Amino acid sequence: MQKNIKLYRQLENKLPVAPLGLIGLPGAAALTEEVNEYISYTRQIDHNIVKTDPAFSGYVLDDYRIPVDLERMDTGEGRATLLGSVRGKDIYIFVDVTNHSITYKMNGFVNHMSPDDHFQDLKRVIAAIDGKARRIAVIMPFLYEGRQHARTGRESLDSALMFKELIDMGVSNFITFDAHDPRISSASPMSNFDNFTPPYQFLRSLMHSVPNLIVDKDHIVVISPDEGAVDRAVYFAGVIGADAGMFYKRRDYSTIVGGKNPIVAHEFLGSDLNGKDAIIIDDMISSGGSILDTSRQLKQKGAGRVFLCTTFGLFTDGMESFDKAYENGDFDKVVTTNLTYLPPEAFEKPYFVAADMSKYIATIVDFINHDAAITNVSTPTEKIHGILDRFNHQVATELEEEELESTEF
Repeated sequence: MQKNIKLYRQLENKLPVAPLGLIGLPGAAALTEEVNEYISYTRQIDHNIVKTDPAFSGYVLDDYRIPVDLERMDTGEGRATLLGSVRGKDIYIFVDVTNHSITYKMNGFVNHMSPDDHFQDLKRVIAAIDGKARRIAVIMPFLYEGRQHARTGRESLDSALMFKELIDMGVSNFITFDAHDPRISSASPMSNFDNFTPPYQFLRSLMHSVPNLIVDKDHIVVISPDEGAVDRAVYFAGVIGADAGMFYKRRDYSTIVGGKNPIVAHEFLGSDLNGKDAIIIDDMISSGGSILDTSRQLKQKGAGRVFLCTTFGLFTDGMESFDKAYENGDFDKVVTTNLTYLPPEAFEKPYFVAADMSKYIATIVDFINHDAAITNVSTPTEKIHGILDRFNHQVATELEEEELESTEF
């Protein structure tokens, strides 16, 4: 494991708020385990001088996880029981509301857990803590009901209500990633709401998995698939020094299909794509129809390779449409994070790349546990420039070596 030494030096003179405790709900157990391993490794290597200091009691451990039993009765009713002490600890609860692979029995039937089930289990765990913890933080990578964030008629505001309910239950820090609309924090404006994005992990994954990648404005263009993703695309393009373009969705507002207005066409706004690699940046792949249509049009407009980078790969309609699109040459790579559940078959696809976020989350948890500033963590511009400089230097060296070899007799 490697880490950013300069970043971690900010923690050298800071005491932790309280002993650290991690609780991973069943849907987020794998991610919690990875975060736990990284924090344990980092503290054992870098903070061994504090092992004898009483102020750091419980600071260096092999395992920070606190087990919890989430029991389901035959009626479908649930109960959370903590299997370890949380008294006086700084607790971080991990929940993946999209993990439909978790099941439970009700009246003889096997039910797959919905986002509502996961959210209810989260509240049960908070209730079981019963105010004994020093602080409670919730790490919810995919924002529960994040797309139900604004009211245009007689409809609910589920995401804002969720956030306010958790704050009222005693949650002091709420951490999410690539929120559809982070303005839901206005539901409790004096509470901590942190929204992180993974552009550094996207770039690093592309560099490791794509041969002959050249990252500059002459070879790369960053694409927003719709109006909502423009800020992401503009930031990513700006930090890597590339041009940006966008599609806007022309919808039929006279009809509603599946609860939304159907998309009639994607219209492109941007510079010439001829021969350039295109990186599509978005927050999620749901069914995938929209982003695949966007990549198809980019190819038709002369783009070279097309890479799909999304924070959440939900694949709600399976991966058959992606298999077919890949065979047709409509895209070249799908990069998505491991923040949420990924179907096992995804890892067998030749086009699929998982961007690991466990180290990033471990850094976030470590910094918040010390009440340290997370500006450099939340806006990784310097890290992106650093990895980009190293990558471009390596590419330039390889090109020079190839030219020398081609001139030898």
